[in-house]
Amino acid sequence: MHLIETRDLCYVYPGNVTALDHVNFIAPRNARIAVIGSNGAGKSTLFKHLNGIFQPSSGSVLIRGEPITKENRKEIRKFIGLVFQNPDDQIFSPTVEQDIAFGPTNLGLDEETISHRVHEALRVVGIEYLASRVPHHLSGGEKKRVAIAGVIAMEPEVLVLDEPTAGLDPKGVADLNGFINSLSSKYGMTVIFSTHDVALVPEVADFIYVMDKGRIIASGTVEEIFLQPDMLKSVRLDVPVLPRLLRSLQENGVEVSMAYTYADAEDALLRAFGKRS
Repeated sequence: MHLIETRDLCYVYPGNVTALDHVNFIAPRNARIAVIGSNGAGKSTLFKHLNGIFQPSSGSVLIRGEPITKENRKEIRKFIGLVFQNPDDQIFSPTVEQDIAFGPTNLGLDEETISHRVHEALRVVGIEYLASRVPHHLSGGEKKRVAIAGVIAMEPEVLVLDEPTAGLDPKGVADLNGFINSLSSKYGMTVIFSTHDVALVPEVADFIYVMDKGRIIASGTVEEIFLQPDMLKSVRLDVPVLPRLLRSLQENGVEVSMAYTYADAEDALLRAFGKRS
């Protein structure tokens, strides 16, 4: 039984606009899954089905083997936390601490448990110093961390991030990468995120779904997907710079191993040029 599964999921917006077209998607436990595609591919619409914000036009969404219903939707939203692309869509309380407490409070938890969850979420996301600040005075990256902390405080088993690096500077992206990886490695959480920034994917994903025009057109490991440059080009994406560079070196006679992450590429280049045994 999968944590999340969609079966021939279809969704049509008013005006007969098809946003999802027979999407079959699976998320197992303790996975890091990237959903990539250009703007308008259907990534956000798919994510809004995973915790019951949208209801399918046809097909089904199964959470731990059970369909989402009005009766179990509240439980589903405790199990699957969704962070929107724009953090202003989720932040509305006078202080960061109050905003993070909103979800646990609505679960009917006692004050001691709420306080513990809030402080743990602040610690995990690394924003203890923001606890008393006014959210709307924060930077874009800080707001994004607050939105994530608010979802973490609900203690979900699955965290869904819609374009998490949008609007972040390079340090913010690097920090977020480390955070996503820690959720999987330290806490056993399944993380699903969307992006059209292919350079991000090898650092934080084990498995990739490629979407275009509401359909999943390919799925596989990082290596399997990025060995298909023509497919990626057909949906206005590209292979990340590092594997492209290494492939070019191979084609020019340099004996270098293929790699996809920065650390692996560094090791491959040092070995190729005799700097590392």
